[in-house]
Amino acid sequence: MKTIIFLLAIGVMLGANILEDIDRKLTPVSAQMYKKLINIEPDGSKKEFLLFQAKKDKDKMISLFLEPESEKGRATLRLGDNMWLYIPNVGRPLRITSMQSVVGGVFNNADIMRLDFSTEYDIVNSEDKKEYLLLELKAKNDTVSYDKLIMQVDKKTLTPLQIECYTSTKMLIKTLYYKELKDFGDKIVRPSVVETQSPMYKGFKSIMIYGKITPKKFADEAFTLDNLEKASDLRR
Repeated sequence: MKTIIFLLAIGVMLGANILEDIDRKLTPVSAQMYKKLINIEPDGSKKEFLLFQAKKDKDKMISLFLEPESEKGRATLRLGDNMWLYIPNVGRPLRITSMQSVVGGVFNNADIMRLDFSTEYDIVNSEDKKEYLLLELKAKNDTVSYDKLIMQVDKKTLTPLQIECYTSTKMLIKTLYYKELKDFGDKIVRPSVVETQSPMYKGFKSIMIYGKITPKKFADEAFTLDNLEKASDLRR
């Protein structure tokens, strides 16, 4: 019995290490990045957003809207499971949820301000396929936006190829496709494009394009509600 318990414990540790390795392949622990979000309607019309993001540790992120002009100056803050939206001239940050979307489209707020996978999920099953590693991830608590993820991971790069997102009732919410491997410098080599489609939004498509990712340290006080209106200062 002790041997079985020991082997199970080793399996959990290896699972956690794999997720942490995937996290670090995607984004440094603390970094700044620029990304473009594109929402495509069933009729082919598009709406685009340009964001600057600052990430610190495994539970803090700020997104600042740079374009379009109508959204410029808006900012969102994520601290763990809690999220807020700052709109200039409103006067105070507004509470938002992970399943909402401040940009519309198929990506929700949790997708746009993603924390490390190892922060929110545990690996409960893994299979070594011929061309990829298949991981089944279970949310650590019921506040996580998706109850279960089925992740295909490239064996060579340890970056995702595809992620299926499910509810606790096993309903598929959306599928994320990771494409176009790119060298961003600073030993960051990861997919630069994430596309998503959902059976709940037939005909709609959303794309996330990473333009730049750079390791950078930020002060803790930058990630507070009081300083959210000064998010633009983080770009200096």
